[in-house]
Amino acid sequence: MQQTIASKLPDIGVNIFSTMSAMAQQYNAVNLAQGFPDFLPSEELIGLVHAYMLQGFNQYAPLAGAKPLLENLAAKVEKLYGASYDPATDITITCGATEACYTALTSILEEGDEVIIPEPSFDVYLPAIQLSKAKAVFVPLTFPDYSYDWDLIRSKITSRTKIIIINSPHNPTGSIITEEDIVQIQKLVEDFGIYVLSDEVYEHIVFDGKKHLSLSANPVIRENCFVIGSFGKTFHVTGWRLGYCIAPAYMMTEFKKVHQYNTFSPVTPMQLAVADFIKREEQYTSLPDFFQQKRDLFLNHIKDSRFDMIPASGTYFQMLSYKKISEENDIDFAARLTKEFGLASIPVSVFYHDKTDHHLLRFCIAKKEETLLKAADILCKIYA
Repeated sequence: MQQTIASKLPDIGVNIFSTMSAMAQQYNAVNLAQGFPDFLPSEELIGLVHAYMLQGFNQYAPLAGAKPLLENLAAKVEKLYGASYDPATDITITCGATEACYTALTSILEEGDEVIIPEPSFDVYLPAIQLSKAKAVFVPLTFPDYSYDWDLIRSKITSRTKIIIINSPHNPTGSIITEEDIVQIQKLVEDFGIYVLSDEVYEHIVFDGKKHLSLSANPVIRENCFVIGSFGKTFHVTGWRLGYCIAPAYMMTEFKKVHQYNTFSPVTPMQLAVADFIKREEQYTSLPDFFQQKRDLFLNHIKDSRFDMIPASGTYFQMLSYKKISEENDIDFAARLTKEFGLASIPVSVFYHDKTDHHLLRFCIAKKEETLLKAADILCKIYA
């Protein structure tokens, strides 16, 4: 006899990424919806994984991660951002950035705590907050440049505010934080003692000569901050589910308590392969130009379309407005674009808790040139 389960996440179903990818497959559409590359990663990186498998590194890695990866990641962060983290106490390798975000939030939140989430926001944060019986406090980013309204954010802080989530480069909008944002985040930490979760999975994908501003570089913020990163995004291997979290030891101690009973450790030979590969600086320093060429190619080929562009400053993604084409809500228009025209995207309203709809779609540009050109050709043919 079936029992009735009282769901802990009653309002959450299959996410939009799975839905749109399934629809893309059903209608044989070009899939610019879900954020993953359709090109191969480095043969050298794959070869390193194979080599470590053959050498017998096929059992559990240590709880925090393989020692060479912890040490090489710490060295990379110090070189890039001037931040000194102890690889023995301050870093944990996770099963993707999603696990890192979940573990960070659940390790620190208590029932009744409040979390400030600027919107639009990626969907991984809210379930972790709800499972911790905490409250999400949503604050809209300023449209259309998606900047932070710090006066509004400060007005939302209460005695229960525990943490604020910062995502830069930002998914889905492609915006990035500024030096002034860093100043304001530091003031929040100093004035209210709140924690920060800094989602920096696209740290190496920043365009137009701009620089990624990691919160790890600020010594005040750093003492209250979880910094989340992704090897999957950096090395084009999202299916490997390799991410990490960096934080001061007192925070990482609590993080590891959750992590050890969640996934314990990701795949050992992949960790060791990335530990070697991460020493090849050109593999990540070349990414801004690599992805900007894709963004520019895509935008150049749709410049005569009826879509309006808000050029992304970073990430895998480019947003387009269809307000000159249709008054449909973005979910319906995205579905029609997939079914009738053969191109899958993500409606941006799903990144808002109240489904705010600016008639925008998000397109993944982490694709082969032929894929982007095919998508651009489709967009140029849409008039109504």
